Amino acid sequence: MQELMAQLLSHLKGIWKYRWYAVIAAWVVALAGWITVYKLPDRYEASARVYVDTQSILKPLLSGMTTSPNVEQQVSIMSRTLFSRPNVERVLRMVDLDIKASTAKDREQQIKGLMDEITMATTGRDNLYTILYSNENPKLAKDVVQSFLTIFVEGSLGDKKQDSASAVHFIEQQIKAYEEKLVLAENALKEFKRKNIGLLPHEGGDYFAKLTTTAESLNQAQLELREAENARNSIKKQMTDGEPMADQLPVADSNPEIDGRIQALNKNLDALRLNFTERHPDIVATKRLITQLEERKKEEAKLSKRSADPGKNYSPMLQQINVALMEADARVASMRARVAEYSARYNHLKTQINAIPQVEAEFTQLNRDYEVNKGNYEKLLERRESAKMSGEMATTTELLTFKIIDPPMVPQIPTAPNRFRLVSLVFLGALLAGIGTALLMSLIRPTFQSQGTLREITGFPVLGTVSMIWTDQEIIKRKKGVYAFGLSLLFLLGLYGAFLAKALKNMPPF
Repeated sequence: MQELMAQLLSHLKGIWKYRWYAVIAAWVVALAGWITVYKLPDRYEASARVYVDTQSILKPLLSGMTTSPNVEQQVSIMSRTLFSRPNVERVLRMVDLDIKASTAKDREQQIKGLMDEITMATTGRDNLYTILYSNENPKLAKDVVQSFLTIFVEGSLGDKKQDSASAVHFIEQQIKAYEEKLVLAENALKEFKRKNIGLLPHEGGDYFAKLTTTAESLNQAQLELREAENARNSIKKQMTDGEPMADQLPVADSNPEIDGRIQALNKNLDALRLNFTERHPDIVATKRLITQLEERKKEEAKLSKRSADPGKNYSPMLQQINVALMEADARVASMRARVAEYSARYNHLKTQINAIPQVEAEFTQLNRDYEVNKGNYEKLLERRESAKMSGEMATTTELLTFKIIDPPMVPQIPTAPNRFRLVSLVFLGALLAGIGTALLMSLIRPTFQSQGTLREITGFPVLGTVSMIWTDQEIIKRKKGVYAFGLSLLFLLGLYGAFLAKALKNMPPF
């Protein structure tokens, strides 16, 4: 520790010996540094703050009716790409900086310089953005910040308008294409129906379902015909076994029973004609029954004329059996007509076993294509209205609101360079330069400051020392030298204070 202190003391003595070298070096460094600091051009920093409000009451109100864009993502992307090369070139044109570039190299330097100096700060979650730019010209700095702020606001809205317009244009193109497809499908269906009248499927089902239904109806009609024939044969047998034949019964010219029957059948025939055609089995059977009743009436009238005794073979029981027989004959005739009709239908369907299924398959395919095109067309119409509403909501409403918190402004006092700090750093550097210069001189031109140092370095014993006897003039001279050294340091310190006061006067308020 003593050696360290001794060495430190030796260095201090060496610095003191060459103190005027230190003063000269400090003054040179201080003056050069302070002059350089005050030659630095002033720079003015323009700034603007904008708040992006992405919360809107329209979002929940129009949920499901429109497609709301991700406005947070749009703003985030726009803030990251704000200082892209196209936007920087646009700003250069807006503030007329491009006219100052005479060559491509100058223009490239302008673009690079502006991209390096412009910055955007954000608080992230609060959607608060700050645009900063500094320049020697305060008006230019303000114009640049204003230009970037305009691009930031208009760019977000412009993207939404362009996206909505592109979506609506694409949907309208698809709607026109599907309209053409629907027209072609409708014409194809119309032409197909015209060519295949009578072969098209109806609500009753397809071909095989109709064939099965017709076969079942034919079997049912044949069964009912057999039942009706058995019932008629039973009535005939009853007449043969217990009563005279029907042709032996007296019939008058006017038979109330047959007349009433014919009248009732005529009314029933009129009712059937309102719902069915003349070829319907019930109508055919009814007409046949009326014809048979009229022939029966004529035969009975002839028999009544031949009979000498009109009441000879008259029997109320036989008359009732005759009526039942006529009803059974009518039912048998009706069922035969029905069986014949169903047989004709069944045979007709069997002859078209190859044509009808093919027609049904083609008709089903045409209908399926038409329904698919129609469904897509209707969906596109809904999507178009939704896209238009989304575009209008995104552009004409407050879905995304930009609020300028602080408009572009430039302080009256320059923000850079920070001369207060630079002046202090220059003063500190001057002091260190002076001390370093004196220390370096003491190392270059070393002297022995004590007997112990001389003894340690030479290795010889020191027998004695000769002291310096200073005269009064030398003492006065030494004192003047110390005073001059102190005054030079005081002047340097005073000059530092003056520069510091000037720098502090021009500093912006905190």
